[in-house]
Amino acid sequence: MLNRYPLWKYIILTLVIIMGVIYALPNLYGEDPAIQITATHGATVNKTTLHKISAVLEQDHIKSKSITLENGAILTRFHDSSIQLRAREALIRGLGDKFIVAFNLAPATPHWLATLGAKPIKLGLDLRGGVHFLIEIDMSTTIDKLEYKTLDTLRKKLRANHIIDTSIYKLSNNSLAIRFRDEITRNQAISYINVNQPHLVLSKHRNNTLKAELSYDYLKKIHEDLVTQNIIILRNRINRLGLDESMIQRQGTDRIVVELPGIQDTARAKEILGATATLEFRLVNTLANTVQPTSIYDTQRDSEVKYISDGRVIVLSKDVILTGEHITDATLSIDEYDQAQVNISLDTIGGTLISSFSKDNIGKTIATLFVEYKDSGKKDANGRAVLIKKEEIINIANIQSHLGDRFRITGISNINEARQLILLLRAGALSAPIQIVEERIIGPILGKQNITQGLKACVYGLIISIFFMIAWYRKFGIIATNALLANLVLIMACMSLLPGTTLSMPGIAGILLTLVVTVDATVLINERIKEELKNGRSFQMAIHEGYKGAFSSIMDANITTLITAVILYTIGTGSIKGFAITTVLGVATSMFTSIIGTRAIVNLIYGRKRINKLSI
Repeated sequence: MLNRYPLWKYIILTLVIIMGVIYALPNLYGEDPAIQITATHGATVNKTTLHKISAVLEQDHIKSKSITLENGAILTRFHDSSIQLRAREALIRGLGDKFIVAFNLAPATPHWLATLGAKPIKLGLDLRGGVHFLIEIDMSTTIDKLEYKTLDTLRKKLRANHIIDTSIYKLSNNSLAIRFRDEITRNQAISYINVNQPHLVLSKHRNNTLKAELSYDYLKKIHEDLVTQNIIILRNRINRLGLDESMIQRQGTDRIVVELPGIQDTARAKEILGATATLEFRLVNTLANTVQPTSIYDTQRDSEVKYISDGRVIVLSKDVILTGEHITDATLSIDEYDQAQVNISLDTIGGTLISSFSKDNIGKTIATLFVEYKDSGKKDANGRAVLIKKEEIINIANIQSHLGDRFRITGISNINEARQLILLLRAGALSAPIQIVEERIIGPILGKQNITQGLKACVYGLIISIFFMIAWYRKFGIIATNALLANLVLIMACMSLLPGTTLSMPGIAGILLTLVVTVDATVLINERIKEELKNGRSFQMAIHEGYKGAFSSIMDANITTLITAVILYTIGTGSIKGFAITTVLGVATSMFTSIIGTRAIVNLIYGRKRINKLSI
């Protein structure tokens, strides 16, 4: 029989709409002004901290809506932003420097909805306010370091293969010069390097000298790897701030855009993002340190002079045993002498490296070198900040036993220094130094204006569409209106459920576009039904053929829209991706509501009935 749906289809449709309403509801409750309290490294957030926060607020007669401890952070909600400001000042005084007290905005979703996993849509920077950073990667410093590493490796490899009496030094134009005693030795070196060091481009010069440069393809790969690794590390650092709505993406060849919606503590964000410190573990050249170190610096090819904080000079091997990139965790504790120490945990590769080295070097002395890049306050010819490399030996110890993937660093002067070291290490060692070249702050008031304007656009669009549909198609227009509203609800629910989806102004434009798609589909169906009626079809047959005939046209139009949206998402960045996501979701939900949803209502009203007139 025509125009009938089985019961199971109505049940599924009803469940989908109910689920859509439930997961779209949190967007109606807004956000509470809140303060997020997290611990600096060396301190912990627990129930004791929670009770202390309650006592501080009570002492200052500040009333909070709620105080909760979740995922290692305490979130305190307030009724308005003026109370939030007073509370932050009181908590900074009451908690001291062991805790980070930062402004935040927390969803005001009711508990019963939160229990079901319902959350509001994550809002982008243009809707919520926040901070925008443009970060530039200092490639020159990294390439320079890579060239020195290549020089050192090449020297050792040539010696190991009995190609001796060579002199290797770095030239000013990012290349290496290798001088040999005769042409035969130089030819031996060329044969070896071409086979074993294919990333080096060689050229002959006079006086039996070779010039070696890193190949373009090798440098390009290193460049890509550095950008990718830094993006991953920056994302890990931002996760430590509890900002799951952030946007991190590449811009150009060596720049990264970071947007942090809702954050108001920009100083804290810059501290975390800009930290460029790491550790290097090196062997102490005990033989060199028995004589005048400064003269050794000129004669020892495998060693270099470094300084301890008290000004003493120590000669270290240039070979780096282990770097901070293999550190997975760092914690603070007190040793048996009541001194601060840092407990280090390594990843699998780091554990293997330190295990292999310590096994063969028990009794030798190892130094921990702290390396940090800081802004010198000067600008280069391109107007970029010039970074200076700061190195300091923070620990010297004897290898007393076979080490594993956990060990400790002792000899740190004070507990604050240990905490700062842990902060930098746990933030992750950047593959290349970075600097923030641009910073823009978007206030929450501007975000609210954008939301208001976006909502107005949606509401006006809905009103005009509903007025047109009802005026032109009467009862079928009312049915189409229900599809339009259901489509909007389902889009909101899908965006709330999908992880990593953020709504921005272009996203709102995508939602408006899909509402147009829904209207367009219902118009096609209704016009096709009217056409079938003009051709003399019965009412039931006209409805059946109308939906059947319009289906292919709707599918073709939506598929082309989906293809365009997928291309935009693939090649686009930032707001373009947001527009593409909402468009894809909207097209999918509009097909569901305009074809299946409206057909279900029409079948419910007109199915199994003798129809004398269609209100269309």
